Amino acid sequence: MITSRDDVWQKADVIAVDEVADRIRRIVLRPELPRPALPGEHIDVLATVNGEPQVRSYSVVEAPDNGGQLVITVFRTPESRGGSEFMHSLEQGQVLRITKPLQNFPLRVGAPSYVLLAGGIGITAIAGMAALLRRLGADYRLVYVARSRAAMAYLDDLAAVHGDRFEAHIDDEGGSLDVQALVAGVPVHTELYMCGPIRLMDAVRRTWADRGLDRTNLRYETFGNSGWFDAEPFVVRIPRLGVEAAVGSGESMLEALEREGVDMMSDCRKGECGLCQVKVLGLAGRIDHRDVFYSDRQKASDSSMCCCVSRAVTAAPPTTSGDRPAVLTIEVP
Repeated sequence: MITSRDDVWQKADVIAVDEVADRIRRIVLRPELPRPALPGEHIDVLATVNGEPQVRSYSVVEAPDNGGQLVITVFRTPESRGGSEFMHSLEQGQVLRITKPLQNFPLRVGAPSYVLLAGGIGITAIAGMAALLRRLGADYRLVYVARSRAAMAYLDDLAAVHGDRFEAHIDDEGGSLDVQALVAGVPVHTELYMCGPIRLMDAVRRTWADRGLDRTNLRYETFGNSGWFDAEPFVVRIPRLGVEAAVGSGESMLEALEREGVDMMSDCRKGECGLCQVKVLGLAGRIDHRDVFYSDRQKASDSSMCCCVSRAVTAAPPTTSGDRPAVLTIEVP
């Protein structure tokens, strides 16, 4: 099922494709119905995954004035559900179906100061915010975190543009980010915007809460596919409907259930809105909660989960090819 809020699907020409970092591709699109894009906005793209149309979301990194172009940047992830593979297969001259720019991660202009935190490909949601704050003369820090320099898109350009307001933390160069120190140095009324993997996001959220800072000043967007465990196949059952589905490591539980004809409610498909949450009736294994919708207490209870991103995993790492997959029994609304 393909849904995308109140937006209008339109054609977009692929006018340029470039490699900007390791497994990271910059894609320039020209929509047939162009309009300006604001910092934090994204577009939905209709990708072909295993022969079927699937909606994928990508942050708008740039929206140049010339010709109403939109620039997105896509990481080809080993945990891909097929979207990034499709996007990396695109070539100049192809035509996509996309939406207008959509806003789930707005930047509030007028805060006393800002910290912008990007983990890996999360820079795609943050770079436009930094550019706007620089133009406005705002007080901001741009913090860019990644495992390696080769995997950091736009690193040199960001360093050159933002100067001493920019800092990079690179794990394999011994410069890992100290989350405790970062949050400890945030002035009380500062707004922190972040986008990155779930482990980084959780660490910042916990430290922010421990310090007693205003929760409304911490704003974030997640990848929707990063978790605490490697994705592995599992089985999901809905006894009331007589449904049993095998969920592959490269697809979400939501997609697997839709494939089996289950009428599911969903919207963001990134673990943010909670519309796709299901009740957990039984579990052989454990749940890898990959959402940012539930609190830590709610996740610890394992009574429900966001099926667009969260998964079931075996209780311990598999040791032989004959190990049985995790089995999840749920009820849907």
